[in-house]
Amino acid sequence: MRILVVDDMPLMRHVLINMLRQLDYKDIVEATDGLQALTILKNQLIDLVITDLHMPKMDGLTLLDAIRKDTEHAQLPVLMVTCEDSSETVKKIINAKVSGFIIKPFSMNVLSAQLTRLANKV
Repeated sequence: MRILVVDDMPLMRHVLINMLRQLDYKDIVEATDGLQALTILKNQLIDLVITDLHMPKMDGLTLLDAIRKDTEHAQLPVLMVTCEDSSETVKKIINAKVSGFIIKPFSMNVLSAQLTRLANKV
């Protein structure tokens, strides 16, 4: 499984990638914002996108919307990572057809449970 990790904070990308590697996911690609993620999606085969919500240039919600509108990637699983837990924000994310989301800070068990849930949907 090839996973695209999208986050503008290098430390957060590093932590997430290390967790993924510990969970035995080795094929990982990085992007610093939604625009870079879209470029990667056009040029590489990606099986899952894990994206932060708040990023410069293009945020996670705009990225998710672009993925859902693209017929080639509309069914691509997208996992949203955010520190936002307001019901309004959560509703926006759900209405945008996110595959799942994780509230920061999170443990490796939480990430593993989400990845297992998404894998069972395929």
